[in-house]
Amino acid sequence: MFERLAGDSGKLNGMTAVAHASLAAEIARVGRLGHLTAVHLADATGGDPSSARRWLRGTQAPSGAHAARALELTSLVERLAQVMQPTYIPIWLIKPIERLDHRRPVDVIRTGDYRSVSRLVASLEDMPVA
Repeated sequence: MFERLAGDSGKLNGMTAVAHASLAAEIARVGRLGHLTAVHLADATGGDPSSARRWLRGTQAPSGAHAARALELTSLVERLAQVMQPTYIPIWLIKPIERLDHRRPVDVIRTGDYRSVSRLVASLEDMPVA
């Protein structure tokens, strides 16, 4: 599907068509895992909800900064699924959190501050299991 978008060079925005298809599949898979909506994905990446819907369906992949933020989000969602009920992940992502200066994780991710959210998730990972 992405081959026709890539043209003669075999690349689309610096990524091969195969890489774009893999990225689209990864976003769709993790979106299902974390019960994400297009609004969550758009909030975290700075993309628009209509594009985010295509990303979640796996029919299109983001590029540039949107792709970077989407990959950061997928990494975090996979880790969050290990420490909380996956159905709670969408709530956690949009809830202001004191350790993020009362900002929402999706907003922090969108600004490119993945490491702050990652450190917060690491603290959850380090908590003893009750």
